[in-house]
Amino acid sequence: MSKPTDLVQGTLDLLILKTIALEPVHGWGIAQRIRQVSKEVLQVNQGALYPALHRLEQSGWIRAKWGESDSNRRAKFYALTPAGRKYLEQEEANWLRLSAAIGLVLEIS
Repeated sequence: MSKPTDLVQGTLDLLILKTIALEPVHGWGIAQRIRQVSKEVLQVNQGALYPALHRLEQSGWIRAKWGESDSNRRAKFYALTPAGRKYLEQEEANWLRLSAAIGLVLEIS
């Protein structure tokens, strides 16, 4: 099995927003979900995750609320704001357009 891949610069915000789109999730849960959904290919370290969460919160795209995790520990749960949902839709469309264009370039023989 190959080693985990570092995230492409600029994709972390999109992955975080997509991860919390369904329900509020705490930081460690966000990192775990990204790792699991990507079948262990993408790993988000805390040094990148928490600054990104802070940046997204400052931008008004997510909000944080204290709650209790499954392990009965106090944790901050992050949820999308309406502005965050709109931003996610735009960024997801941009990512799909960009990745399709990159795919076309890679197909050149």
